[in-house]
Amino acid sequence: MSLPEGFSADMLDLEEEEDLEVFSKKMSLTDGAPAPDTPSSLVNQYHLDDDEDQQIGSRDLFVTVDNPESHVTAIETFIMYRVLTKTTRSDFDSYEYEVCRRYQDFLWLRSRLEECHPTLIVHPLPEKFVMKGMVERFNDDFIQTRKNALHRFLNKIAEHPILSFNQHLKIFLTAQDLPSHKKQGPGFLSRMSDTVRAVANSVRGVKSRPEEFTLMQEYVETFSNKISSVDKVSQRIIKEQREYLDELKQCGPAYAQWADMEEDLAEPLKDVANCVEQCRKETEKQIHHLSEVLVPALHEYVLCGEVLKTVMRRRDNIQADFETLASKKAEQEAGELQEEVEGLADRMELANNALKSDWTYWQKSARGDIKSAFVSTAEKNVECFEKCLAVWESFLLSQRREVLDERDD
Repeated sequence: MSLPEGFSADMLDLEEEEDLEVFSKKMSLTDGAPAPDTPSSLVNQYHLDDDEDQQIGSRDLFVTVDNPESHVTAIETFIMYRVLTKTTRSDFDSYEYEVCRRYQDFLWLRSRLEECHPTLIVHPLPEKFVMKGMVERFNDDFIQTRKNALHRFLNKIAEHPILSFNQHLKIFLTAQDLPSHKKQGPGFLSRMSDTVRAVANSVRGVKSRPEEFTLMQEYVETFSNKISSVDKVSQRIIKEQREYLDELKQCGPAYAQWADMEEDLAEPLKDVANCVEQCRKETEKQIHHLSEVLVPALHEYVLCGEVLKTVMRRRDNIQADFETLASKKAEQEAGELQEEVEGLADRMELANNALKSDWTYWQKSARGDIKSAFVSTAEKNVECFEKCLAVWESFLLSQRREVLDERDD
């Protein structure tokens, strides 16, 4: 078993500490672009846009989620999101559509996609309840975070070679009266029956799972553990950086007040206060970038780990149904249950082929998303550190000049 290219277990082993040498060059704050051999320019040599440009060129369905609006009724409070769709597909009656959807509508869509394609990996939705760290359910940060996650969810579906052609997705993107379509799905008792059968199959298990799916299962467990660890560490880093930011907010004014009391040290202290304030601004940008780019990407793939486990269980359930029926057939006369057994055998083969094909597609997509988030974070970190370094180097240079001037006098 091997982890995706560029995403090895060694990279994610949080118990190992490795030395990281950072090479920095002097940079003026007035220079707009870094020198050719600075770390940020080296990072920029990683081009991740080629595959993305090719995908965009071949796509014919584009979806945007924006403009969240709060709605208050006598019973509940909820957020409606605008969903804009542009397409050149011939099976759509128009080139553009605009509809309003709430979170429950996205849940309905994902549920229908899973029912139609039980062994395809459907990208996860953000959690239904308030995320950790959110004080109010519908504050601006929570709404923005959820909007971004819903946008990514729909675009993952729109990019998928099979899910993007699902009829329920078309209804979701185009129907002005979605509730009437939602009533046409399977009833509560039918869903309960499927759940009970799935639980029974999970208890019974499968007799001989193919080796390739056993390797998938092992990979999913390893991937889930590693990505969850990185997600937790990233959350702690952001928390500590926010505490550091609060200290910087108090540190700058303290130096400025000290300068008012020390006439001989007034200028150096004011310069230090200015350096601290500039570093505070850069640190704030860095924290914002981590919160907007790295953490959402990691958390989405934490949820993907649970999705992968669910898909593997569904595949096992289909095999368990086949094995149970084949065993009953063997105990009875040869002619009985033959048709049902053959039908389940075909279903199992289709499920296996669908999962194997989608597994390859998902791995490629996961590599691109995670690598892009890591490289973007590296670029932002280098930019922040270079600017802070330039600020303090400028301060040191000014102090050295002052010492030289005093010696000349």
